[in-house]
This record gives sequence, structure tokens and C-alpha cells, in this order.
Amino acid sequence: MPHRARPAALALALAPVLAFAVSGCGADVSPEAGEGAGARASSGGHYPVTVENCGEKLTFEKAPRRVVTNDVGITEIMFALGLEDHMAGYVMPDDKGDLTKVPWKDGYRKTTWLSKERINKELVLDARADLVFAGWNYGFSEGDGFTPQALRRVGIDSYLLSESCRNGQGKARGVMPPLDALYTDLRNLGKVFDVEDRAETLVARFRDQVAQAQAKAPKGADRPRVFLYDSGEDKPLTSGAYAGPHDIITKAGGDHVMKDLKDSWTTVGWETVVARDPEVIVINDYGDTTAEQKRRFLTSYKPLANVSAVKNDRIFTLDYVDLVESPRNPAAIGSLAAYLGGLGS
Repeated sequence: MPHRARPAALALALAPVLAFAVSGCGADVSPEAGEGAGARASSGGHYPVTVENCGEKLTFEKAPRRVVTNDVGITEIMFALGLEDHMAGYVMPDDKGDLTKVPWKDGYRKTTWLSKERINKELVLDARADLVFAGWNYGFSEGDGFTPQALRRVGIDSYLLSESCRNGQGKARGVMPPLDALYTDLRNLGKVFDVEDRAETLVARFRDQVAQAQAKAPKGADRPRVFLYDSGEDKPLTSGAYAGPHDIITKAGGDHVMKDLKDSWTTVGWETVVARDPEVIVINDYGDTTAEQKRRFLTSYKPLANVSAVKNDRIFTLDYVDLVESPRNPAAIGSLAAYLGGLGS
């Protein structure tokens, strides 16, 4: 995958919770964190606050002031909450599309683009980060030695993207439905940064967007079978039940053909795709290979010649940030729902 440390590779389950205290924003992770926090908070003021993140309780004595985010979806979660002033900057590759038309364009204008390469410990130390918001294979990786545990040793806290939570089943990720992961992160961060009203407003707005899309989406026997194609020629990288495309496809009125995969982003064999005969293929547009190049591959790859989506040229494109956990997910559901709803007309 390109520099965004994409969800192609997966990893081990989260390490056991250890009691510790670190500097920076003062996150304290311990089995007892929630008890003390509740008693102290009741005495007045917002802090300390405790949230649960990928099975760990994180307690914050104050709002982080120098957050470094990795990747476009994670960065836009911060922007959607209006937290630019709490950021030291963001890391993402130079293939994120036109940002002058996105709802959070002012966030990009106000915030420093720290690097187009992989996030690493030296970068966040140079940025004087007090919190890194990233995810497993959205920046965090044992192979690169960049992990929450490594950051704790140098006094930097971490918040993990909920889509990327490891579930204890080997290297698989995913502990909740994809949209629930988005809503969980919005609410958690709303609490951490004392903007809970903003978070609830966003969640309500997004739920309404999804409901409006569902009202117009195909239903019952009219739901077309849909396959998400990310990349890969020998074996396709796709979405299981815990990556964003699952909820985007199903709530847009499609039948996700890989819904039985209890993982987020993972590879399958082309024979599985052929056997499930998708009627629509959604292309994930990002990286060095363009959406048009991916389309040409799919339509010229002989094993797919008799797949319904290829025979009928029903191939739809969404951007990377539409499909990973991000505040663009609800709008993506609307776009796909409109496409699927028009197939029978």
C-alpha cells in the first residue's frame, strides 16, 4: 500500500492494560482509572475524564493541546469536531484529492501538514506532540516500531481509531459495526476535548443523513450484490464486516458479498469473488493506480468476464476517505444509494 499505512496488513491483539502515568496531556491508563475519575469530576469542572478506547480506559487530566493525526479520515474527524486549535499537525500522503471543496477545508488551511511520508516517533517528538491519533495499520505498526507502547515510553499519549481495534482473533481487526466506530470516536473525543455538544450534534446529523439515504435505497429482493475492490491483481484487497465499506454498502441498499469476513480490510481469492457474482463493484480510488486503471483491470481480467458487474458495466467509484472511517462516510452512503437506486430505472 502507499504511504498511508493502509489497512492491508493486520496485527496482534492489544497488549494487556498496565497502570502508568505519563506527561503531556496526562492520560492515565489503569484498571482503576474510571473509579477515581468519577469521584474527582463530581467535585466540579470537566476534568479528569475517562473514555474507553479499544478495550483500554484512558483518563485525561486536561485536553491535549498538540495532537498529531495520521491519515485523512482521522484528521477530518478532528476537523469535524472543530479541534484545529488542539493540533500540532497532520501526516498524510500527497494523494488526498482536492481539499478546497470539502466541508473541513478551513481545517487544512489552519493546520500544519507535517509530512507526506510515514508517521514516526522522531516526527511526533519534533512536533512536541502530547497525543497521537492514529490506528493499527493507519500509522501504528510493530514492524515500523511505531506503537502506542513506544510512544508511552517517551511521554506521548495515543488514541486509536476504533475501526482499527484488534479483536483478539489472530491479526483481525474490528470490534463494532463501522458507523458505530465513527460515532464512538466522535463521542469519545468530544468528551476528551470538552466538546460533547459538538459531537452529539454531528452524530445526530450523520444518523439523519444515513436515514434519508436508506429511505431511498433498494430493499428486499432488489438489493444488488456489491463487492468492494481496493487493490491487488493476484488477490484483491477488500472489506470485511468491520471496515467502512460494509456499512456504506448495506445502508445504501446493497448486499455486501464479503459480509461474512469478520475482519476489516483483508484479502480474498478471485475465485471467491467469482462464486459470489457481485452485481456491482465499488472501486476504492487512491494511490498510484488510478480508478480508471483499476476499472480497466477489472473489465479485462478474464476470470471476471462472466461476473454480472463486469458484464453489465456496473462499476462505481468512491474515494479512499469516503470508505475508511471518517466524517465523509454518511455522504458516501447517500452517493452509493443514489447509484444503486438508479440501476433498475
